[in-house]
Amino acid sequence: MPGFKPLTKAEEQIMQALWKIGKGFTKDIIEALPKPKPHYNTASTLLKILIEKGFVTAESVGNAHLYIPVVGKEAYSKASMKQLLKGYFDGSFSSMLSFFAKEKDISLKELEEVIRDIKSPKKNN
Repeated sequence: MPGFKPLTKAEEQIMQALWKIGKGFTKDIIEALPKPKPHYNTASTLLKILIEKGFVTAESVGNAHLYIPVVGKEAYSKASMKQLLKGYFDGSFSSMLSFFAKEKDISLKELEEVIRDIKSPKKNN
C-alpha cells in the first residue's frame, strides 16, 4: 500500500463498519457503528474525507451515494502493522514479539502458534 495514510479513530470506525457490511449508504454505515453513533452529517463528512484519502469510492444512486471500500481491511491492517513495527520497534518483528512476551500479553502457546504459522506454506500470497 504505497503512500500509507493512517486513519483517525473516527475514520477507522467508519471503515470498520463499511468493511463489515461490504458497501452501503450513509444510514447503513451508521447502523453498523457501535454506540454512541455519530450524527448523519458527521458520518457524511468522514466518508468524504475517506474518499479524498482514497479509501472509499461512491456511486450515485438516485439522490444518495453508495459507498464502497477501495482499500481492504487486510491491506490496511498489514500497512498499519508495518507502520507500528517501524515506528515503535525499529522494524523488528522479534522486538515486537519480545515486548508482548515481556508484558505477558502473549503466551508461550501463542508464540508457538506464530512460529507454526510462519513456517507453514503461505496461503494465496
